[in-house]
Amino acid sequence: MWRFRMPVASFLLILLVSALRAFGQADEAAPQDWRALVGPEKAPDAIAPIEAPFDMPQLARPAFPDVVFNITDFGAVGDGLANNRQAINAAIDACTNAGGGTVLVPAGEWLTGAIQLKSNVNLHLAEGAILRFSIDPKDYLPTVFTRWAGFECINYSPLIYANNSENIAITGPGTIDGNGESWWPWAEYQEDTAKRMYREQILKGVPPEERIYGTPEAGLRPQMISPINCRNVLLEGFTIAKPGPFWTIDLVYCDRVIVRKLRVFTVGGPNTDGINVDSCRNVLIEHCDLNTGDDCICMKSGMNEDGWRVAKPAENVVIRYNRTAQGHGGAVFGSDMSGDIRNVYVHSCVYEGTALGIRLKSTRGRGGVVEKLWFDNIDMKDIQGEAIQMTTAYSAWMGTTEGKAPTFRDLQFNNIRVNGARYAARLEGLPEALLREIRMQNVVITAKEGFSATLVDGIQLERVLVHAENGPAFQWEQCQLLTIDGETKETSGTLGGNGASVP
Repeated sequence: MWRFRMPVASFLLILLVSALRAFGQADEAAPQDWRALVGPEKAPDAIAPIEAPFDMPQLARPAFPDVVFNITDFGAVGDGLANNRQAINAAIDACTNAGGGTVLVPAGEWLTGAIQLKSNVNLHLAEGAILRFSIDPKDYLPTVFTRWAGFECINYSPLIYANNSENIAITGPGTIDGNGESWWPWAEYQEDTAKRMYREQILKGVPPEERIYGTPEAGLRPQMISPINCRNVLLEGFTIAKPGPFWTIDLVYCDRVIVRKLRVFTVGGPNTDGINVDSCRNVLIEHCDLNTGDDCICMKSGMNEDGWRVAKPAENVVIRYNRTAQGHGGAVFGSDMSGDIRNVYVHSCVYEGTALGIRLKSTRGRGGVVEKLWFDNIDMKDIQGEAIQMTTAYSAWMGTTEGKAPTFRDLQFNNIRVNGARYAARLEGLPEALLREIRMQNVVITAKEGFSATLVDGIQLERVLVHAENGPAFQWEQCQLLTIDGETKETSGTLGGNGASVP
């Protein structure tokens, strides 16, 4: 084992030079001006060209005919008391039947039940408009086809739903109030329902159309906004001021999606994720501000056998210029990733105060592959747990002690700056499925505890500076091909003494 020993003065000089070099090299590779674009208030109107390390089409907003259907013309009343579900859906039907246009929700407080978007419709929330959702579960019937937490089934309609539609949008600057608090106690028994669905239906091959729920007794809370099997989707410029029953934005089986300039505030509710990309492709998420009760932005692709059956990856996703505050993680992958996740580029984002920064999580039983992820120009501050976490031994629901192990491989982290975290990084594989091909360059982390890696094959660290207040800066066990600035390390070991910064 290599031990760290040198005079204090020499150590401090080397520390200062190393830090300046690391910051300088990172800044050379990462122009400072990206920070001026973070968040919705600094977003340009035009969508900048998409540049990614994989093939991805340029995305453009869907176009709509210059025709307006005001919901008041269909009987809607904005007093916060009248239920406008029928009026809003009638306006959407009229709009799509006329060839498309804009359904206008003007200033006022508009109580409603489930809304179903249809092709060529832009649901526009004007300045001063508040779309507030009913707390009566009957307002989300009849049931619809959805994917609930990785399982396909028939359940309550999401608050705003679309199925097999093209050219749809929800635009601001108005506000959505999910009004979800009355649903949250259902979280106590939803897991039992999902486990029964898994054991009694999914494992026995019962088709999704026969997995029928949508009752208070089942307790499967509906998502807030969930298009499924849709193409050319735009979500732009509105605010989600209060959380809904369950996940906030759940994009499922969609192609060509733009999510931009959103403000999402969903703290307080269980499982109130901000934006979930669930087996979608060609997605851009940019200039958003997220403060959530669960994961801020998360990639998913189905759960266990049901994910393998559907076999639709989340792929070709660019996430840029976003800011997150409270939430379980800034950029999260899994734990339901059985249909694979690949080709995701996260860059130019700021994470402050979240439970974790970058998080990849899964468990035995999931199978699936997470690969070809790039993280570049990420600033973090005051992270409560790990700044970077990768684990295939996560204690997730529907996990097993045996079964098909997930694969994490080909992951790149460049130009990452962390000013305060509980742990710099934790990487944890499984004996039968080591984490593989992890490259970090120009990374500077200050944390209470350092960088640890267990059961990883192929870690390359170049100009990675870790200052750990307690314990070693680097610790690794049962690793293969670990190199730090070109020097190969043994299978297990440590680097840096208590409070040291290395290399």
